[in-house]
Amino acid sequence: MKRILLGVILVAFCVVAVVAFLPQTLGAEAEVLKNGSTGAQVKTVQTKLKNWGYYTGSVDGIYGPKTVAAVKYFQRVNGLTQDGIVGAKTAAAMGITLTSSSSTSSAGGNYSSSDSYLLAKCIYAEARGEPYTGQVAVGAVILNRVRSSKFPNSIAGVIYQPYAFTCVSVGQINLTPDANAKKAAQDALNGWDPTGGCLYYYNPATATSSWIWSRTVMLSIGKHNFAL
Repeated sequence: MKRILLGVILVAFCVVAVVAFLPQTLGAEAEVLKNGSTGAQVKTVQTKLKNWGYYTGSVDGIYGPKTVAAVKYFQRVNGLTQDGIVGAKTAAAMGITLTSSSSTSSAGGNYSSSDSYLLAKCIYAEARGEPYTGQVAVGAVILNRVRSSKFPNSIAGVIYQPYAFTCVSVGQINLTPDANAKKAAQDALNGWDPTGGCLYYYNPATATSSWIWSRTVMLSIGKHNFAL
């Protein structure tokens, strides 16, 4: 009798343990990005949709009406249920792996406001007068260098690396950036990279370095060539 009672208690304990665990497991599997979500993976979705021509809003990590509309557009073109939600199937179609922390990650990465302002200054000094996408692209190149082992690992280090940017050499880095340059810096920090990973850019009409001409040009935006 004691053995039977012990067996019943053990079974009951196991059932309770499984029931307690299920909500957490199911919650992780059911993780989706939808209207109101925020964070790094929202920025990833926005960046991909923007690069593919589905999204025209800011890459700000906030899943709002424009992101919903862009996701629906993507779903319609790819034969998916048009609910405006990035669930498992839509994420797979985008090449994204969802995680349980995706809707709560903070936007803006690990960069400070001073980093953002310095990036805006360099964008303004190097690319004012260029199309907006070209200004974001200049910011993206700087950030790509920060992430590359070939360059210093900070925005300031990259920008002030000797002979890296003409605007530093001639003092134009000290100009006050306008609203467009500040917005372009934030879009770049939020993950928008129109260049697809380029580490260099130059104006072919004014470039005098024979070395820069040896780089593989991936695209041109405005007056700048962007290269690897």
